Amino acid sequence: MYGNLCKIRMFEKACVKLYRQGLIRGYLHTYLGEEAIAVGACAALQPDDYIVSTHRGHGHCIAKGAKIKNMMAEICGKRAGYCNGLGGSMHIADISVGNLGANGIVGAGIPIGVGAGLSIKLRSSGQVAVTFFSDGASNNGVFAESLNLAAIWSLPVIFMLENNHYAVSTPIEQSSRTADLHKRASGYMVDAMLVDGNDVLAVYEATRAAAEKCRGGEGPVLIEAKTYRHGGHHVNDLGAYMPKERLEHYMKKDPVACFRRRLLEEKDLSEEEISEIEKSVEKEIQEAIAFARETPEMPLDEFLGKYAQA
Repeated sequence: MYGNLCKIRMFEKACVKLYRQGLIRGYLHTYLGEEAIAVGACAALQPDDYIVSTHRGHGHCIAKGAKIKNMMAEICGKRAGYCNGLGGSMHIADISVGNLGANGIVGAGIPIGVGAGLSIKLRSSGQVAVTFFSDGASNNGVFAESLNLAAIWSLPVIFMLENNHYAVSTPIEQSSRTADLHKRASGYMVDAMLVDGNDVLAVYEATRAAAEKCRGGEGPVLIEAKTYRHGGHHVNDLGAYMPKERLEHYMKKDPVACFRRRLLEEKDLSEEEISEIEKSVEKEIQEAIAFARETPEMPLDEFLGKYAQA
Protein backbone atom coordinates (compact mmCIF):
# COMPACT_ATOMS: atom_id res chain seq x y z
CA MET A 1 0.00 0.00 0.00
CA TYR A 2 2.83 2.41 0.74
CA GLY A 3 4.31 1.72 -2.68
CA ASN A 4 1.00 2.59 -4.34
CA LEU A 5 0.63 5.75 -2.26
CA CYS A 6 4.07 6.85 -3.43
CA LYS A 7 3.34 5.86 -7.01
CA ILE A 8 0.22 8.03 -7.17
CA ARG A 9 1.94 10.97 -5.46
CA MET A 10 5.01 10.85 -7.73
CA PHE A 11 2.93 10.22 -10.84
CA GLU A 12 0.75 13.27 -10.21
CA LYS A 13 3.72 15.52 -9.46
CA ALA A 14 5.41 14.32 -12.65
CA CYS A 15 2.24 15.08 -14.64
CA VAL A 16 2.15 18.63 -13.28
CA LYS A 17 5.74 19.16 -14.44
CA LEU A 18 5.00 17.76 -17.89
CA TYR A 19 1.92 19.99 -18.11
CA ARG A 20 4.02 23.05 -17.29
CA GLN A 21 6.44 22.01 -20.04
CA GLY A 22 3.60 21.87 -22.57
CA LEU A 23 3.71 18.10 -23.03
CA ILE A 24 0.21 17.58 -21.59
CA ARG A 25 -2.70 19.43 -23.16
CA GLY A 26 -6.18 20.12 -21.88
CA TYR A 27 -7.28 19.81 -18.26
CA LEU A 28 -5.38 17.96 -15.58
CA HIS A 29 -7.12 17.19 -12.27
CA THR A 30 -4.64 15.71 -9.81
CA TYR A 31 -5.38 13.30 -6.96
CA LEU A 32 -2.83 14.93 -4.64
CA GLY A 33 -3.98 14.62 -1.03
CA GLU A 34 -6.58 11.93 -1.74
CA GLU A 35 -4.28 8.97 -2.38
CA ALA A 36 -5.33 6.97 0.69
CA ILE A 37 -8.89 6.49 -0.60
CA ALA A 38 -7.98 4.79 -3.88
CA VAL A 39 -5.18 2.73 -2.34
CA GLY A 40 -7.15 1.62 0.71
CA ALA A 41 -10.25 0.77 -1.30
CA CYS A 42 -8.52 -1.13 -4.09
CA ALA A 43 -6.33 -3.07 -1.64
CA ALA A 44 -9.52 -4.55 -0.18
CA LEU A 45 -10.79 -5.78 -3.56
CA GLN A 46 -10.22 -8.95 -5.53
CA PRO A 47 -8.43 -8.72 -8.90
CA ASP A 48 -11.67 -9.35 -10.83
CA ASP A 49 -13.73 -6.77 -8.91
CA TYR A 50 -14.76 -3.65 -10.82
CA ILE A 51 -14.12 0.02 -10.23
CA VAL A 52 -15.57 3.06 -11.99
CA SER A 53 -13.49 6.22 -11.86
CA THR A 54 -13.96 10.00 -12.15
CA HIS A 55 -12.40 13.02 -13.85
CA ARG A 56 -9.88 12.98 -10.94
CA GLY A 57 -9.08 9.38 -11.65
CA HIS A 58 -5.35 8.73 -11.98
CA GLY A 59 -5.15 7.43 -8.40
CA HIS A 60 -7.96 4.93 -8.94
CA CYS A 61 -6.31 3.64 -12.12
CA ILE A 62 -2.93 3.15 -10.46
CA ALA A 63 -4.36 1.56 -7.31
CA LYS A 64 -6.33 -0.97 -9.40
CA GLY A 65 -3.21 -2.01 -11.28
CA ALA A 66 -3.10 0.01 -14.49
CA LYS A 67 0.24 0.26 -16.30
CA ILE A 68 1.66 3.72 -15.64
CA LYS A 69 3.63 3.72 -18.90
CA ASN A 70 0.40 3.48 -20.86
CA MET A 71 -1.29 5.96 -18.53
CA MET A 72 1.47 8.51 -19.01
CA ALA A 73 1.42 7.99 -22.76
CA GLU A 74 -2.34 8.51 -22.83
CA ILE A 75 -2.18 11.70 -20.79
CA CYS A 76 0.52 13.01 -23.13
CA GLY A 77 -1.64 12.19 -26.17
CA LYS A 78 0.58 9.41 -27.50
CA ARG A 79 -0.33 6.41 -29.67
CA ALA A 80 0.83 3.92 -27.00
CA GLY A 81 -1.71 5.23 -24.48
CA TYR A 82 -4.71 3.26 -23.26
CA CYS A 83 -6.99 5.10 -25.72
CA ASN A 84 -4.35 5.72 -28.41
CA GLY A 85 -3.82 9.18 -26.93
CA LEU A 86 -7.35 10.30 -27.86
CA GLY A 87 -8.95 10.15 -24.40
CA GLY A 88 -6.41 11.99 -22.30
CA SER A 89 -6.41 12.41 -18.55
CA MET A 90 -10.14 11.93 -17.95
CA HIS A 91 -10.84 8.84 -20.05
CA ILE A 92 -8.45 6.06 -19.06
CA ALA A 93 -9.84 2.53 -18.78
CA ASP A 94 -8.25 -0.90 -18.37
CA ILE A 95 -10.80 -3.69 -18.49
CA SER A 96 -8.08 -6.29 -17.89
CA VAL A 97 -7.74 -5.14 -14.27
CA GLY A 98 -11.43 -4.37 -13.75
CA ASN A 99 -11.18 -0.62 -14.31
CA LEU A 100 -14.30 0.30 -16.28
CA GLY A 101 -13.01 3.77 -16.93
CA ALA A 102 -12.68 7.37 -15.87
CA ASN A 103 -15.35 9.87 -16.84
CA GLY A 104 -15.20 13.57 -17.60
CA ILE A 105 -18.85 14.14 -16.64
CA VAL A 106 -19.38 14.67 -12.91
CA GLY A 107 -21.51 11.86 -11.49
CA ALA A 108 -21.77 9.96 -14.78
CA GLY A 109 -19.77 7.01 -13.47
CA ILE A 110 -22.26 6.26 -10.68
CA PRO A 111 -24.89 4.51 -12.85
CA ILE A 112 -22.13 2.64 -14.70
CA GLY A 113 -21.11 1.16 -11.35
CA VAL A 114 -24.72 0.17 -10.71
CA GLY A 115 -24.85 -1.47 -14.14
CA ALA A 116 -21.74 -3.45 -13.26
CA GLY A 117 -23.40 -4.47 -10.01
CA LEU A 118 -26.48 -5.68 -11.89
CA SER A 119 -24.25 -7.70 -14.22
CA ILE A 120 -22.57 -9.30 -11.21
CA LYS A 121 -25.90 -10.25 -9.66
CA LEU A 122 -27.32 -11.67 -12.88
CA ARG A 123 -24.18 -13.77 -13.41
CA SER A 124 -23.87 -14.77 -9.72
CA SER A 125 -20.14 -14.13 -10.10
CA GLY A 126 -19.48 -13.05 -6.49
CA GLN A 127 -17.72 -9.86 -7.57
CA VAL A 128 -18.11 -6.33 -6.20
CA ALA A 129 -18.28 -3.00 -8.04
CA VAL A 130 -16.89 0.18 -6.47
CA THR A 131 -17.98 3.47 -7.99
CA PHE A 132 -15.93 6.49 -6.94
CA PHE A 133 -17.54 9.93 -6.98
CA SER A 134 -17.21 13.32 -5.31
CA ASP A 135 -19.20 15.44 -2.89
CA GLY A 136 -20.23 17.58 -5.86
CA ALA A 137 -21.52 14.52 -7.72
CA SER A 138 -23.64 13.56 -4.70
CA ASN A 139 -25.79 16.62 -5.41
CA ASN A 140 -26.63 15.33 -8.87
CA GLY A 141 -29.93 13.55 -9.38
CA VAL A 142 -28.18 10.51 -10.81
CA PHE A 143 -26.73 9.78 -7.35
CA ALA A 144 -30.20 9.44 -5.81
CA GLU A 145 -31.54 7.40 -8.72
CA SER A 146 -28.55 5.06 -8.71
CA LEU A 147 -28.53 4.56 -4.94
CA ASN A 148 -32.24 3.80 -4.94
CA LEU A 149 -31.98 1.32 -7.81
CA ALA A 150 -29.01 -0.45 -6.20
CA ALA A 151 -30.96 -0.61 -2.94
CA ILE A 152 -34.20 -2.08 -4.26
CA TRP A 153 -32.25 -4.72 -6.20
CA SER A 154 -29.72 -5.36 -3.37
CA LEU A 155 -26.80 -4.95 -5.76
CA PRO A 156 -23.16 -5.60 -4.76
CA VAL A 157 -22.10 -1.97 -5.23
CA ILE A 158 -19.92 0.14 -2.96
CA PHE A 159 -20.60 3.85 -3.40
CA MET A 160 -17.26 5.49 -2.51
CA LEU A 161 -18.00 9.16 -1.85
CA GLU A 162 -14.72 11.08 -1.89
CA ASN A 163 -15.63 14.21 0.07
CA ASN A 164 -12.79 16.66 -0.58
CA HIS A 165 -15.04 19.54 0.59
CA TYR A 166 -15.25 21.33 -2.77
CA ALA A 167 -17.23 21.04 -5.99
CA VAL A 168 -14.74 23.02 -8.07
CA SER A 169 -14.73 26.13 -5.82
CA THR A 170 -18.05 25.67 -4.00
CA PRO A 171 -17.55 24.46 -0.40
CA ILE A 172 -19.79 21.66 0.79
CA GLU A 173 -21.23 23.93 3.48
CA GLN A 174 -22.84 26.01 0.72
CA SER A 175 -24.28 23.11 -1.24
CA SER A 176 -25.64 20.84 1.49
CA ARG A 177 -27.38 21.32 4.83
CA THR A 178 -25.20 18.58 6.23
CA ALA A 179 -21.47 18.16 5.67
CA ASP A 180 -21.86 14.46 6.61
CA LEU A 181 -23.08 13.23 3.26
CA HIS A 182 -23.23 9.56 4.24
CA LYS A 183 -26.38 10.38 6.21
CA ARG A 184 -28.25 10.60 2.92
CA ALA A 185 -28.10 6.82 2.64
CA SER A 186 -30.61 6.35 5.47
CA GLY A 187 -33.41 7.62 3.25
CA TYR A 188 -32.86 4.62 0.99
CA MET A 189 -32.33 2.09 3.81
CA VAL A 190 -28.71 1.66 2.71
CA ASP A 191 -25.89 0.93 5.15
CA ALA A 192 -23.36 3.75 5.34
CA MET A 193 -19.99 4.42 6.93
CA LEU A 194 -17.89 7.52 7.57
CA VAL A 195 -14.11 7.14 7.44
CA ASP A 196 -11.03 9.32 7.58
CA GLY A 197 -10.05 9.51 3.92
CA ASN A 198 -6.48 10.37 4.88
CA ASP A 199 -6.01 7.05 6.73
CA VAL A 200 -5.30 4.31 4.21
CA LEU A 201 -5.89 1.51 6.73
CA ALA A 202 -9.23 2.97 7.83
CA VAL A 203 -10.36 3.09 4.20
CA TYR A 204 -9.11 -0.46 3.68
CA GLU A 205 -11.02 -1.83 6.67
CA ALA A 206 -14.22 0.00 5.71
CA THR A 207 -14.03 -1.26 2.12
CA ARG A 208 -13.23 -4.80 3.23
CA ALA A 209 -16.30 -4.82 5.51
CA ALA A 210 -18.48 -3.30 2.77
CA ALA A 211 -17.26 -5.84 0.22
CA GLU A 212 -18.06 -8.68 2.61
CA LYS A 213 -21.62 -7.37 2.96
CA CYS A 214 -21.98 -7.06 -0.80
CA ARG A 215 -20.69 -10.56 -1.47
CA GLY A 216 -23.17 -11.84 1.10
CA GLY A 217 -26.09 -10.24 -0.72
CA GLU A 218 -26.46 -7.35 1.76
CA GLY A 219 -25.43 -4.55 -0.58
CA PRO A 220 -25.23 -1.79 -1.52
CA VAL A 221 -23.04 0.15 0.94
CA LEU A 222 -22.16 3.85 0.95
CA ILE A 223 -18.76 4.92 2.30
CA GLU A 224 -18.01 8.60 2.81
CA ALA A 225 -14.26 9.19 2.96
CA LYS A 226 -13.44 12.72 4.06
CA THR A 227 -10.29 14.21 2.65
CA TYR A 228 -8.96 17.49 1.21
CA ARG A 229 -7.36 18.45 -2.06
CA HIS A 230 -3.79 19.74 -1.86
CA GLY A 231 -4.68 22.54 -4.25
CA GLY A 232 -7.29 23.88 -6.64
CA HIS A 233 -9.73 21.97 -8.80
CA HIS A 234 -7.24 21.53 -11.63
CA VAL A 235 -3.62 22.37 -12.32
CA ASN A 236 -4.35 25.96 -13.38
CA ASP A 237 -6.62 26.67 -10.41
CA LEU A 238 -4.58 28.28 -7.62
CA GLY A 239 -7.24 27.44 -5.03
CA ALA A 240 -7.34 30.99 -3.67
CA TYR A 241 -10.80 30.28 -2.26
CA MET A 242 -9.41 27.58 0.08
CA PRO A 243 -8.87 29.01 3.61
CA LYS A 244 -5.16 28.97 4.39
CA GLU A 245 -5.57 27.61 7.91
CA ARG A 246 -7.82 24.78 6.71
CA LEU A 247 -5.40 23.78 3.99
CA GLU A 248 -2.52 23.83 6.48
CA HIS A 249 -4.55 21.62 8.83
CA TYR A 250 -5.07 18.98 6.17
CA MET A 251 -1.53 19.22 4.88
CA LYS A 252 -0.47 18.02 8.34
CA LYS A 253 -2.69 14.99 7.74
CA ASP A 254 -0.98 14.20 4.43
CA PRO A 255 -1.92 10.54 3.78
CA VAL A 256 1.47 9.57 2.35
CA ALA A 257 3.54 11.17 5.11
CA CYS A 258 1.23 9.89 7.85
CA PHE A 259 1.38 6.30 6.64
CA ARG A 260 5.16 6.50 6.24
CA ARG A 261 5.48 7.70 9.81
CA ARG A 262 3.12 4.98 11.04
CA LEU A 263 5.11 2.24 9.34
CA LEU A 264 8.27 3.46 11.06
CA GLU A 265 6.68 3.96 14.48
CA GLU A 266 5.09 0.50 14.47
CA LYS A 267 8.30 -1.01 13.08
CA ASP A 268 6.52 -2.57 10.10
CA LEU A 269 9.28 -1.26 7.83
CA SER A 270 12.71 0.23 8.42
CA GLU A 271 13.90 3.54 6.99
CA GLU A 272 16.07 1.58 4.57
CA GLU A 273 13.16 -0.54 3.37
CA ILE A 274 10.96 2.52 2.87
CA SER A 275 13.75 4.25 0.99
CA GLU A 276 14.07 1.26 -1.34
CA ILE A 277 10.33 1.39 -2.09
CA GLU A 278 10.55 5.11 -2.86
CA LYS A 279 13.59 4.63 -5.13
CA SER A 280 11.90 1.80 -6.99
CA VAL A 281 8.77 3.89 -7.57
CA GLU A 282 10.79 6.91 -8.71
CA LYS A 283 12.61 4.69 -11.23
CA GLU A 284 9.28 3.41 -12.56
CA ILE A 285 7.94 6.96 -12.90
CA GLN A 286 11.04 8.11 -14.80
CA GLU A 287 10.74 5.13 -17.15
CA ALA A 288 7.09 6.03 -17.78
CA ILE A 289 8.04 9.63 -18.58
CA ALA A 290 10.75 8.50 -20.99
CA PHE A 291 8.29 6.09 -22.63
CA ALA A 292 5.71 8.85 -23.06
CA ARG A 293 8.27 11.27 -24.49
CA GLU A 294 9.69 8.78 -26.97
CA THR A 295 6.50 7.24 -28.34
CA PRO A 296 4.76 9.03 -31.25
CA GLU A 297 1.34 10.58 -31.49
CA MET A 298 -1.22 8.88 -33.72
CA PRO A 299 -0.37 9.73 -37.36
CA LEU A 300 -2.82 12.20 -38.88
CA ASP A 301 -3.73 9.90 -41.77
CA GLU A 302 -4.59 7.10 -39.33
CA PHE A 303 -6.72 9.45 -37.27
CA LEU A 304 -8.54 10.76 -40.32
CA GLY A 305 -9.02 7.25 -41.68
CA LYS A 306 -10.34 5.70 -38.49
CA TYR A 307 -12.09 8.49 -36.67
CA ALA A 308 -12.98 11.40 -38.95
CA GLN A 309 -16.16 9.77 -40.22
CA ALA A 310 -17.28 8.95 -36.66
